[in-house]
Amino acid sequence: MEKTRKLVIVGAGEFGEIAYEYFTFDSEYEVVAFAVEKAFKTFDVLFGLPVIEFETMKDIYDPADYEVFVAITYVQLNRVRKRMFELCKKMGYTCASYISSHAFVWHNVEVGENTFIFEDNTIQYHVKIGNDVVLWSGNNIGHRSVIEAHCWLAPHCVVSGFCKIGEASFLGVNSTLGDNVQLGKDSVFGAAAVTVKDLPEEGCVYIGNPARKLNKTSYQQFDVK
Repeated sequence: MEKTRKLVIVGAGEFGEIAYEYFTFDSEYEVVAFAVEKAFKTFDVLFGLPVIEFETMKDIYDPADYEVFVAITYVQLNRVRKRMFELCKKMGYTCASYISSHAFVWHNVEVGENTFIFEDNTIQYHVKIGNDVVLWSGNNIGHRSVIEAHCWLAPHCVVSGFCKIGEASFLGVNSTLGDNVQLGKDSVFGAAAVTVKDLPEEGCVYIGNPARKLNKTSYQQFDVK
């Protein structure tokens, strides 16, 4: 694929390496560097490319010429990735999104910035996906569902039609939401959890089939201060 756009990846951990691989071999982006906050920078080169201090990124890579992708996982309930995404936007960057060529995405799906959609996702009619969302491999997102900003969906989640996933939520492997289900902001919906009922309360942790709420909040589970 011809490389027509230049990209800096923010983050140099496992997700940063994966993002490099996917953008390099399945997109129009040429990755030119990695950026890491000074306090966490421990090496200078990755895949033959410079690893720079995030604080100097704008001085080296002009937002008019380069885009960025924030490759940080769901640490602190997606708060770290959200913070870095917002810093990049304040610097004036466009945040690139990646959609695998092996995903099925209907033509009227809306996808925000800094969103990463892996292979084998099926995203149906009029789905809306917000900024800074990660859909790992093999999910089904049903028609007219909405996934709000800063969410993370692990592999093989089923989100049925007309659902709404609240901001910064985490859905575990093989979890399932039936039609017309709302999941509140900052929810943690555990691996293999199932619900056919609304769970609109914010900051809750759910496990099991049918899903039940734990006493511990999602803020406690992810050490969100």
